Amino acid sequence: MPDPRSGGAMVAPGFPGPVAVFSGGGTGGHLYPALSLSEALSSLRPDVKTFFVGALQGVEARILPERGADHLLVPVRGFRRGKILENLSVLWSLLRSLVATGQLFSRLRPGIVVVTGGYAGGPAGLMAGVMGIPLALQEQNARPGFTTRVLSLWSRQVHLAFPESRDLLPRRARSRARLSGNPVRTVSEVDEAGARSRFRVGPAARVVLVVGGSQGARGINQAVLDMIASVTRGDLAWPEDAILLWATGPKNFQEVGDALEVTGTPPWVRVVEYFDDMPQALAIATLAVSRAGAMATSEFLSWGIPSILVPLPTAAADHQTRNAESLAASGCALHLPEKDLSGVSLHDHALGLLLDPAALEGMEQAALGRGRPNASREIAEALESLLPPGPDGRVRAPEGRAT
Repeated sequence: MPDPRSGGAMVAPGFPGPVAVFSGGGTGGHLYPALSLSEALSSLRPDVKTFFVGALQGVEARILPERGADHLLVPVRGFRRGKILENLSVLWSLLRSLVATGQLFSRLRPGIVVVTGGYAGGPAGLMAGVMGIPLALQEQNARPGFTTRVLSLWSRQVHLAFPESRDLLPRRARSRARLSGNPVRTVSEVDEAGARSRFRVGPAARVVLVVGGSQGARGINQAVLDMIASVTRGDLAWPEDAILLWATGPKNFQEVGDALEVTGTPPWVRVVEYFDDMPQALAIATLAVSRAGAMATSEFLSWGIPSILVPLPTAAADHQTRNAESLAASGCALHLPEKDLSGVSLHDHALGLLLDPAALEGMEQAALGRGRPNASREIAEALESLLPPGPDGRVRAPEGRAT
């Protein structure tokens, strides 16, 4: 069996059912939706074999082998603006990736290809078009990425998480687009009392949840440190019943710890590296402070959590700003640009909401109104309609109704 790190394919031989190829990655924001959808489709159709195509340089190069997932890693890379000579080598990598993907598809003969965005999904989507394989897309952000915009021209389905995304697609693709939400983890029953005990949060305390993505966000962390120092000095006030539950990110944990040794860690602050069980943190959150990544914001919507969003200014095509603007316009969140972020501005935004229960309630209802907690299942049902009938002869209509 070839080594997947060298681009080799790992395939379970002799699988009798149809194959669904999922492709997308480079970052976790594109890979994890593919993993969620593959799990949802497998639960509907156990006869379907799932297979992944990703990039050698993406996060999937580590995660897919760890999960034991059948996969192919190709050398595709993203284009860089203004780097003409470098992009010539990117084109060569794309060509090699197309050849490898075409050879794979000739062997697997997939019944469907699902692309969840990012440069890693390009080769699989392009070869699906060339070979006439049904193609479906899932776009996480308010501003569709380049891969989605191109592949939407021949895709059968385009699943969107933000309603305004439709108007940013090519005109001929808009009729195939549907608002489905992002495939986040299902809002399941969580032991709230157990979660509060784990994080040492009293039963009546309100929780301000601070997260910056899997690696943390240095800008947010610094603003939180400045806010804590100001409250500790008495320059700013903080409600007695409010706990700050703060995930710094593994790379920043030591730096934050060193800073807190100087100022002291107040009794209302709880600091962790990373939430390995995010639903427990979400279950007790009153308010979230976060970057505006599509998957994080979708979890806030599904759980009905108001949020203060600080978009990453260097995100591709500034898509996090588009996400934050969309959610702020719908009343789910407050948009706080990083250029305006400080300990004082973060404090004022958070305290203003904590002292205004009616505003918090309104944002919570707006979030629940936009949340799609069952998105994984609903998208999987739509994908199933593009597959051949199962062993029981069941066919699912495009709208998701079994026939």
